[in-house]
Amino acid sequence: MNEHIGMNKAVLALSEALESAVKSVAVQCDKQLPEGLSFGLERPRREGQGDRASSVAMQLAKPFAMPPREIASKIAAHLKDACAGLVEKVEVAGPGFINLFLAPKWFASAASDVLAQGERYGALNLGQGRKVQVEFVSANPTGPLHIGHGRGAAVGDVVARILSFTGWNVEREYYVNDAGLQIETLGRSTQARYFELCGRGDLAPFPENGYKGDYLFDLARRIREEEGERFLSQSLAESLPWFKKYAASVILNGIKDDLARFGVMFDNWFSEASLYEKDRVRVAMEDLRAGGYAFDSEGALWFRSTDFGDDKDRVLIRNNGVPTYFASDIAYHHNKFIGRGFSRVIDVWGADHHGYIPRMKAAIAAIGKNPDDFDVLLIQLVNLLRDGQPVAMSTRSGEFVELSAVIDEVGVDATRFFFLMRRSDSQLDFDLDLAKKQSSDNPVYYVQYAHARISSILREWEERGGESAGLCTGDIPDTLFENKDARALADALAEFPREVEAASLDLAPQVLTGYALSLAGIFHSFYSTNRILGEAPEVELGRLKLAGAARSVLASCLRLLGVSAPERM
Repeated sequence: MNEHIGMNKAVLALSEALESAVKSVAVQCDKQLPEGLSFGLERPRREGQGDRASSVAMQLAKPFAMPPREIASKIAAHLKDACAGLVEKVEVAGPGFINLFLAPKWFASAASDVLAQGERYGALNLGQGRKVQVEFVSANPTGPLHIGHGRGAAVGDVVARILSFTGWNVEREYYVNDAGLQIETLGRSTQARYFELCGRGDLAPFPENGYKGDYLFDLARRIREEEGERFLSQSLAESLPWFKKYAASVILNGIKDDLARFGVMFDNWFSEASLYEKDRVRVAMEDLRAGGYAFDSEGALWFRSTDFGDDKDRVLIRNNGVPTYFASDIAYHHNKFIGRGFSRVIDVWGADHHGYIPRMKAAIAAIGKNPDDFDVLLIQLVNLLRDGQPVAMSTRSGEFVELSAVIDEVGVDATRFFFLMRRSDSQLDFDLDLAKKQSSDNPVYYVQYAHARISSILREWEERGGESAGLCTGDIPDTLFENKDARALADALAEFPREVEAASLDLAPQVLTGYALSLAGIFHSFYSTNRILGEAPEVELGRLKLAGAARSVLASCLRLLGVSAPERM
């Protein structure tokens, strides 16, 4: 299967021409090309050094035992023939760089290819249909989602969108922590608030480590309205299972509602309790024992993590028979890789779990899978700012700010875009005032306005009698790209598949927010120097097509980010 599907044909033509030229020089010089040779073409950092540059000649200096400039001169001579019509000039510069000055025909071809491929432009086949699971958010159902969860939700969702767009068979999963101490504590906290509202708080003291958010009073009030005071006649032990199940269910439904509103949907909600109900923990532990990675000592079962560089072995099953969280996590990932057959697993965790990654990679190696097929994205803290100062929007949920409160204030689009503007493992300052601005200062507004502006131009053209179908057929005239801003726009469009590739390989949504901002800026510059409507018919149609190509790529980029692409603003 061709992983280059969705690439820009003009970009591929240059790369293929360079590779062909290098191979011809190798034959001419009776040399063998080394493995791992890069035929990449990069943008030069300085003006006057061409539109693309290659360092391949310097990579060949040692294996060819020749000066790099001499090799570069030979390659350049072949390139002039191989790139006929696409390149105006080829120069050798510095220690052996090959600089290409692209012809208007190349830019025209690059922009026309965007229109030809439409929505599938940039859709690569890197995954080749392999199964990948992205597990994210996975917040304990003990309280509403906070902004940290929201950032993880945005990152996980967009990583899944990018992987799907680049040929992976993606499944999104939420791991529901519905077993263990936290659910016990939630049940006791809810029970205590209920008894307190019923005037009998003395019968159910609030647990020392209980959840203190005001949302528990809301939950307790709801229980009293629905169930009356019937639990006062039962023992705490008798009613606790009901409180645990009810509270976790209500909170989980609230989490699902918040995520759906945020544009995040899951294919599967996996219950931690099912690991025990379906005997999956025992099966995973037996697999470790069979492989020699689990052993008994002091009445407990241990993981031989020192075999993987850990400073000590880790307990799996305590001497009282209770599994550790580590045992549950191993069983869960055993189920992912072996039980369900995922080729690759990606987890999105809070940054405080950084030290846990090597241990999980060791466990994955111990169950017979490649730890390189397990990736973890870490989510750092979000600092909310108003008037440049840190703020707490609400104390409703205790010490954290709810995701729903941020969405209420700035909207889904701005919330998602701002969460995605930085690497997920770096702290993020979220400026609420900026996120609400309807001006070019606001990044998401700036990008969406570019899409809306192009939509407005195309609507006006159609109102004047133009036919939209004609904008997607035929080539854009070469003469249009004698203008530097038109060239810059076509060049930016040509780079979209490479940006998608980088975002997919690095699991980096911020690559696309950065690209969207850059493309919007380049379009705005083009529009300020190139009148579109009212020009000579060929010029008008060509510029409309170029603008339409920009709109298509902006829409694709925003779609991958889970942000709307408005046609009017």
